[in-house]
Amino acid sequence: MGKTMTRAALLALLAAGVGMSEPAFPAGETPVPPQLKWSWQGPFGTYDRAQLQRGFQVYREVCQACHGIQRVAFRNLAEPGGPEFTRGQVQALAAEYKIKDGPNDSGEMFERPARPADRFPWNFPNEQAAAAANGGKAPPDLSLMAKARTFERGFPWFVWDALRQYSENGADYLTALLVGYKDAPQGVTVPAGGFYNEYYPGHIIAMPPPLSDGQVTYAKGADGQPAVPETVAQYARDVTAFLAWTAEPHLEARKRLGFVVILFLIGLTALMYFTKKKVWADVGGEIEDRPGVKTV
Repeated sequence: MGKTMTRAALLALLAAGVGMSEPAFPAGETPVPPQLKWSWQGPFGTYDRAQLQRGFQVYREVCQACHGIQRVAFRNLAEPGGPEFTRGQVQALAAEYKIKDGPNDSGEMFERPARPADRFPWNFPNEQAAAAANGGKAPPDLSLMAKARTFERGFPWFVWDALRQYSENGADYLTALLVGYKDAPQGVTVPAGGFYNEYYPGHIIAMPPPLSDGQVTYAKGADGQPAVPETVAQYARDVTAFLAWTAEPHLEARKRLGFVVILFLIGLTALMYFTKKKVWADVGGEIEDRPGVKTV
């Protein structure tokens, strides 16, 4: 009886979760970023190739001035499951960058055009130089940022997220951060060199607002208009999608493999069940036929 009541209560709670709104937070506390719909969420989700290409454009024209993606190689941009630029595009892109290499025959370091196998270089020679140019703290590398930054939704939200396999909290946070710059409310003092951001822990962030409407010009469609609006909200979503890919470039292959493994395990379970029935089918009859053996 107790187990039945517990199970019924849990099911009622989870069912109610479908219609529940996000928890309200008192004034002054950091709000929970709104959950967004992403193309790659869920067990069968995939990256939107056009969005990844737009996101790379935003990264290159805006974010690259300070932040690196040093875990990503140029060739990764042409691999399946990513932006899927052509090899020619990747080779031309790589040639625009300079890579420090060496030593040469004279024992000296030298610069050469990047090759597709090279990783994206950082705009700064080292972390100390980056810190000196950015108020004493080096801008973090963005390769894994979509996985490194997240937030807690609390009970019962994390249970509901687990059941529906929602794991894009990091992407939600990055998007909210990029659009969360606002004027500080009354009573909040923003120190010199700081900016007020609604979703940043503590609300005071050193990074100035990186995006503005019309900042990045997207490719035009057949009608002469961009396929998506050139707004801060769209830029934020596109560059976040690109950073989600840099953090997990083999997501689509992992999902395909997981689906195949689950099918294999289901087939193996069925095979083992019928094998067990076949192997043990005659054993029960042999025991019953033995003299003096009573079966229940």
